[in-house]
Amino acid sequence: MAKTLCGRSVSDFGIGTWGIGGRSSPETGNDKGDVEAIRYALDKGINVIDTAEMYASGHTEEIVGRAIKEYDREKLFIITKVWNTHLRYPDLLKSAEQSLKRLGVSYVDLYLIHWPNPSVPIAETISAMEKLVEKGLVRNIGVSNFNVKELQDSMDAAKTCEISANQIEYNYVKREAEVDIIPFCEYNKVDVIAYTPIMKGHIASNSPLKKLGQKYNATPIQIALNYVLKRSYPIPKSSRKNHIDELLGALDFRLSEQDFIELRDNRA
Repeated sequence: MAKTLCGRSVSDFGIGTWGIGGRSSPETGNDKGDVEAIRYALDKGINVIDTAEMYASGHTEEIVGRAIKEYDREKLFIITKVWNTHLRYPDLLKSAEQSLKRLGVSYVDLYLIHWPNPSVPIAETISAMEKLVEKGLVRNIGVSNFNVKELQDSMDAAKTCEISANQIEYNYVKREAEVDIIPFCEYNKVDVIAYTPIMKGHIASNSPLKKLGQKYNATPIQIALNYVLKRSYPIPKSSRKNHIDELLGALDFRLSEQDFIELRDNRA
């Protein structure tokens, strides 16, 4: 089952990078291993990488930049995000240019507002993002962690571009998004990108997933990823080759409609 993101055919899931290279500040001790892990994923056919200027104060973008340096840029789909304290027009333009520099690329495929900021008019922020598209620095724009009203406001503010995606927390345990924001996105043709789709591995002990895994000869993580694939584009974070292999194993099967519905309706 091919997946599309912003109208482009891409790998069935992408790689998230939160925690790679540090969290709030840079940690450089495992940079070589992190670069190798990202390249391993790329060599396995995963071509979507999600990052953000906030991750390790920009160092994560630098690691991604090092990892993708020898690859065909046109075959990659790079997502990065602007932090919510940089949503004023000039601040956003500056943030985008700095992200591009750290990534070592001339454009990103998708640029997201990381979190909403009610103190900055959304029209001002969207206007700056549209300017980035006009300048060729960004190919698609979107948001992250926006509820229905916030997403509607951003759509209303857009004049020359569509809001292409909303990145949200969504996994088998945290399914509140199925009630309102996912249906809203589906109706308005806004791609849903799911972060923490396997709950950083903690979902492995979930009983319904373990039980269904026996039927498909799959791990709970593979079942969980399959579940989220149904209505979103998942970006699990993984910096270990064996974990990437496990994630790729989720593509060897698809949950039947009946099994998906039973999982969905099971609140255990």
